[in-house]
Amino acid sequence: MPKMIVSIDEVVIKEVQLTKDKTTLGRRPYNDIVIDNLAVSGEHAVLQMTGGEVFLEDLNSTNGTYLNGKAVKKQQLQNGDSIEIGKYKIKFVGDGVADNFDKTMVVKARPAAPTPPRAATPSSFGDSIGAGAFHASIKVLSGAASGREVPLTKVVTTIGKPGVAVAAITRRQQGFVVHHVEGAGNPTLNGNPIKADPISLKNGDLIELAGTQMQFVQT
Repeated sequence: MPKMIVSIDEVVIKEVQLTKDKTTLGRRPYNDIVIDNLAVSGEHAVLQMTGGEVFLEDLNSTNGTYLNGKAVKKQQLQNGDSIEIGKYKIKFVGDGVADNFDKTMVVKARPAAPTPPRAATPSSFGDSIGAGAFHASIKVLSGAASGREVPLTKVVTTIGKPGVAVAAITRRQQGFVVHHVEGAGNPTLNGNPIKADPISLKNGDLIELAGTQMQFVQT
């Protein structure tokens, strides 16, 4: 069935399958696709599915709805179309079209540039070591998933709850960085706010997001 893939700054934050005749999109929590950002109106747009056709309709939003770079009021969607709302991009994937996104992790995989292997110490992010020279994971310290450890094997891994608070951990040649993606969950790193600008991570760092505590572990 058709679906929408929501991303910001090339980081995928959620996938939503279109299973209803009408799928609403907006900032308010009762929408089917919630984007918690001030550039998005409370009730921004609606996706109407009739048979095998899907139509996008703007609901008189404040900042408008753009399809492939052009402002639209109502338009039929074609496979691969890109909807732009503020800084967010929503890709339309038609019925029966396969894609390469991971089904269990909300990530967009991009190949890391290969570098010669070099010895690395656990906290040496200042030098130009290759990303493949070390391994890292996120260990959940609180909540229902306490004790779970998630290996950071992707180039980009998102953590949190879509529509509530999401942060992204990006694997770079010099190490890992974290930045805030969406939501008002006030994520912190060692007690300091995590904002849109990437912050370098080191072994043992504590991340708190949407009331859940996690630890960055590097080996």
